[in-house]
Order: sequence, then C-alpha cells, then structure tokens
Amino acid sequence: MKKLALHWKIIIGLVLGIIWALLSSQLGWSEFTIDWIAPFGKIFINLLKLIAVPLVLVSIISGVANIGDPSSLGRMGGKTLLAYLITTLFAVSMGLLLVNVIQPGKLIDEQSRIDNRISYEIWAASEGHEIKDGINYLQDPAFFERAQKITDLSKGELKDASVTEKMQTAEKTKESTPLQPLVDIVPENFFFSLTDNGLMLQIIFFGIFFGVCLLLIPNEKSKPVTDFMDSAMEVFLKMVDLVMQAAPFFVFALLAGVVSKMAGDDISKVYEIFKGLSWYSLTVFLGLMLMIFLIYPLLVKIFVKKIPYKGFFKAMAPAQTLAFSTSSSAATLPVTMECVEENLGVDKKITSFVLPIGATVNMDGTCLYQAVAVVFLAQLHMIDLTLGQQLTIVLTATLASIGSAAVPSAGLVMLIIVLESVGLNPAWIAIIFPVDRILDMFRTVVNVTGDATVCTIIAKGEDMLNYVPHDNPSETFDLDS
Repeated sequence: MKKLALHWKIIIGLVLGIIWALLSSQLGWSEFTIDWIAPFGKIFINLLKLIAVPLVLVSIISGVANIGDPSSLGRMGGKTLLAYLITTLFAVSMGLLLVNVIQPGKLIDEQSRIDNRISYEIWAASEGHEIKDGINYLQDPAFFERAQKITDLSKGELKDASVTEKMQTAEKTKESTPLQPLVDIVPENFFFSLTDNGLMLQIIFFGIFFGVCLLLIPNEKSKPVTDFMDSAMEVFLKMVDLVMQAAPFFVFALLAGVVSKMAGDDISKVYEIFKGLSWYSLTVFLGLMLMIFLIYPLLVKIFVKKIPYKGFFKAMAPAQTLAFSTSSSAATLPVTMECVEENLGVDKKITSFVLPIGATVNMDGTCLYQAVAVVFLAQLHMIDLTLGQQLTIVLTATLASIGSAAVPSAGLVMLIIVLESVGLNPAWIAIIFPVDRILDMFRTVVNVTGDATVCTIIAKGEDMLNYVPHDNPSETFDLDS
C-alpha cells in the first residue's frame, strides 16, 4: 500500500484542527481547547525555532567555508540580494495593481465611509497633518451634524493592548537614525543574539564573518572546525526529521487553538469578522495566490527551466503546509532547507547561504499585504492616494521588509511605518487586525515559496542544481533517510 505523503498528513491535521475548533465553539469547549490542546501547537513552534537558530548559524558557517573562494561569496551574495529585491518589487506591484482594480475599500456603504472620512479629518487636525486630497468634509454644512456626533479620533481606533504595543515598537523604529538597520546587524553580544529569533540578521552576520575567517586561515587549521560544522548541521537536520514525524498532530493542536481563540464560544464571531473585511481579505488572498501559482513558477520557468510546474510544488509541499500552519518563516526554515536540498536538488553550499538570508530579508507576502492594506484603509476613509504616494508605499514597504523579523505578525509593525510614510493614521491597523493572523498564514507560504524560488535560480546560475523528480518528496523526512 502506498504511503500517505507527509504534506497530506499535515493538511488532514490542519482540517481536523479547524473542524474541532468549530465543534468546540458550538459545544462550549473553547476554553478546554485553548487550555489543553493549543499549548501543543506552541510547543511545535518552539521546537522548530529551537532548531532554526543553531541550524542557521552552522549552515551559514559551513556554506561560506565550503565555497572556497571569497570572491565567489561576494558574487553570490550580490546575486541573492538582487533576486530577493526583484521578487519583493513584483509582490508590492502586484498588491497595488489588485487593490486599485478591485477597490475593496469602496465596496462598503457610503454612510460608513463618510463617518470614517470625518474621523480621519478630526485626527489629521489634531496631529497637524495636511488633508491628503485637499477636500474638507468638516467644513461642509451638509456634514456638520454628523461630525458633531463623531467623538472618537478614528472609527478604527481600538484600545487594544497588542495594537498599542505594535504602535510603540513602530515609533521606536521610525525614530532611529538612517543607518540604524546597519548598526543592528552587528551584534554587541553574540550569545544574546542566539536567544532571540528576531535577531537573525545578527546571527547571519556572525556566521558569514566566521566563515570568511575560516577561508583565510591555513586549511589544516580550518578543516577540523569545518568538519564539526558539517556534522552539526546533519544533527540538526535529523532533529527536524524527528519533529516532522509528529507534525500532523502538532498542526491539529495549532489550528484548533488559533480558530478557538478567534471564535470563543460564539462561532458567528468568525463569520462577522470575515464578512466585514471580506473584500479586503479576498484581494490580499488573490494577490498571494498569484505570487505562488503564477509569478514564482514563471521565474523558475524562465531562469531554471528544468524543474516542471508540478514538480516544484510537489517538492515544496511539506515546507508550504508547515509555513501555513506556523505563520513563521524562521520556524519553517529547517524544513525549507531540506525540501530545497533533497527535493529540488540544490547544493548545500547554496541553501545554507541563500535560505537563511531569505528567511530574514525576503518578505514578499508581507510587502504585498502592506500595499493592499494601506490603499484599502485609504479607500475606506475616502482618501484617494496619488501615484507618488503609492510609489512611496512601494519604496517604504520594500525597505521595511528587509528588517522585518521572521516571526508571526511582524508585518503589522512595519505596516504602521508604511501608513505614517503617506500621512495616514497608524491606529487604523486595528481595523484589519482581526483577520491578520489568518492572512499571515498565507503570507508565510508566499515568503517560503519565494525563498525557494530565488535559491533554485541562484543554484542554476552557479551550476549547483541537480533536480531529480521524486514520487514522494515527503520521504525526505523519513527517520531512516
């Protein structure tokens, strides 16, 4: 009997988790699910992150040391960053195109949009901001009575602790100096960097620095260290194999917890959330699906050629399903590396260098979502952003993605910065906050697929790609493999 592929097992666990959450909501078991089932999902993410940080460190050191020629390292690094930048620009442009064509913010009733507009003008006046389009509803006698009734600074401003925290984080980021991102790459204390997944760029910097130094010392002295790093990487990859055996059960717990927290004991809450933000959610979803199923395969077809459409998705299915479940590029990184190496045939020298960088700086899904979100929120408040302002969104979203931590919902913090770059109220993130966790799952699939796409393109350019079709790519994670 043919063995069921791991990604199908994960999908079954995912679906059963959602069904369980919906049933527990109906039966009043949500508290039980959150207290006794959801923690296993958290354990799963913690296990993957536990492996991710040391794996990134040893794989970067091993990858750089095994390249052999420091000049080829610089060439590969330049190609990698350029490729990631191009895919990010594709993603932001896709988001802006869709949100301007569909115009989801204009598909709600006019009364609500006028109220939102008046709230925006009150906020702009209190903050000393210029009204973006020069139209002033507050001075129109027809809206005077309605303006008197609106007492909040913004209809979307919620006193939500998580939203406030993200606004404070964004404020600190915005107030930093222009070269602060460069300063943040260099760790003050390397061991402190190892304790925080959000400091992955510092770990990558140390790994590259360490690897380059190994290249510059005599081979007889560097070889024991290189051999140790190679062996350590095999150990961490075997740890991934062990964890992945239980992935379907962990994913069940993860999804059961996520949906239960959204629904509570009233399943209609989930319906109401998506009903109010349905067109926005569908616009983001459509953009993300186009990136996954059109843009990335097109890039692979143009630059790689030898990997077929179905073969690419078959090879990446375990990483994609895991990315959807965890909403974390960092947590998925060990599995992404195995899929790209074993299933797509990319040399370890490439994966160990390109993928850890991608998990940190390549946030295509996040950038697309930011572009859609900002224009949607503007449309919701009857603000027509000019082409120049939308180009500002492209630039800010692209640059913000480079420093965005590879952990769940980091995009919300960056979204605040993008909103402020075009003079809009950062508190508006509270409007889209309810659907962020679900959309984040799809965004992470885009991020991981983008990493794999760039990695195969770089490998092809360096002549380090040996793709062989697999009947069952999930066998990569068998314990005896």
